[in-house]
This record gives sequence, C-alpha cells and structure tokens, in this order.
Amino acid sequence: MLLAEGVTVVITDLEQDSLEEAAAKLDAKEGTLFAFSADVTSIPSISSLKDQVIAAVGDIDILVQCSGITGAQGFFHEIDDEGWTKTIEVDLMGPVRLISAFLPSLRKGGWGRIVLTASEDGVQPYDDEIPYCSAKAGVLALMKGLSRTYAPEGVLVNAVSPAFIHTPMTDAMMEKRAEEEGSSVDEAIESFLTEKRPYMALKRRGEPEEVAAVMTFLCSQQASFINGANYRVDSGAVASI
Repeated sequence: MLLAEGVTVVITDLEQDSLEEAAAKLDAKEGTLFAFSADVTSIPSISSLKDQVIAAVGDIDILVQCSGITGAQGFFHEIDDEGWTKTIEVDLMGPVRLISAFLPSLRKGGWGRIVLTASEDGVQPYDDEIPYCSAKAGVLALMKGLSRTYAPEGVLVNAVSPAFIHTPMTDAMMEKRAEEEGSSVDEAIESFLTEKRPYMALKRRGEPEEVAAVMTFLCSQQASFINGANYRVDSGAVASI
C-alpha cells in the first residue's frame, strides 16, 4: 500500500531469504523497494540495518514498527523469568531500539511519521498471555510519550492495535489449539472466537490488508492532525469505549 502511494520502502525481518521472497511478490519498480535483514533484539544488528538503510535511501521520513512474537503463554504462576524476558525483548525493547536508531534521521526533515504496532491486549489483558499484554501496554505508553516530545518537530507518533489477524503468528496459535482440541484449524478458530474473543462482532480473523490500510493512512499527509492516538483494528474485540 505504501508502494502504491509512491513511497520508497525498506522491509526488514530476521531471514534474508524470506525478505527477498516477499520483495519479489511485491514486484516494485526498480529503486523503490529494499530488503535488509535485522534482529530487533540485537543493538549491533539494528545499527547495521540503519547504516544499510541510510546508504540505500538516505534519511527516512516514515517508520512502521511491526515485529512481534506471542511470547510466553500460560497463567502467571506458570511463566518463568526467561519467558518474560524474551517476550519483552522482542515486543517492547524491539520498538525502543528501532526508534532509538532511526529517530535522529526522522528528526532532520521537519516531517515524519512513526507508527507502532500495539494490540487489543494492551488495553484488555488476557490471563494466559500477560507478558505479551504487558509489553503491548508498554508500546502504547511509549507511543504516547514520544508523541508529546516530537510532534512539535513535525514527527507524529501513533499506534495501531490489531486483534486476531490472519498472520503466521496466529496460524501457529490456531494449529496448536487444533492439536490440543483434536479439531481442525477452522474449528479451533471458531472455538477461540467464541470462548476467548466474544466481542469480535465480525466473527472472523482480520486480514493484514485491513491493518495496513490504517497504517498507510497514519503515514500520510491526510493524518496531519493525528498524534498520540491508538487506532483499534479489532472487529470490536475491546469491550470498553
């Protein structure tokens, strides 16, 4: 969607092979799409990513942070320190490190956008994934704090909070649930929606494109008066106003 709007895009993930496969599927015009691997739990890796990005496209104007894992699951008394640490490392410290690396670049132009990926879990915690919920609540606090500091410089900071989107992460969750229930994946999805996400009125998983549309809007000039906001893309999953 960003490519369609004329944005030069850099995509990043852990594995270079999967990145190149994604880049090939996007079929972008030459010079408008770059793919560099990085690990958000590693400061040297993010520093290398920054150097590659600046060498390829110069200082950036838009940063969309999407990396995340489900992390340690289970009730609080079942999760050890390592489970908490790994979840926080990716889901909260990942955004912190990425923003720290690219903020100097974003501040140079007088116009910028940072969009963070939070979650419905950040405002409506669930008892069997508290580390993830805590990390995403932290992402929302990070977003709000950054928005107050850098908006006067023209860098607007917002978050998007999806719920149960059709991604490899939720695929893995549903495959595990199907195995535990002795059911098909479709049946596992149906039971999950009924038992765990009763307020998702559309009764289905969201699609990545439905999240991307909101992110693309927040990256645009049309969102010029939106700052410090959390946009829920959740089919009504959060029960409160």
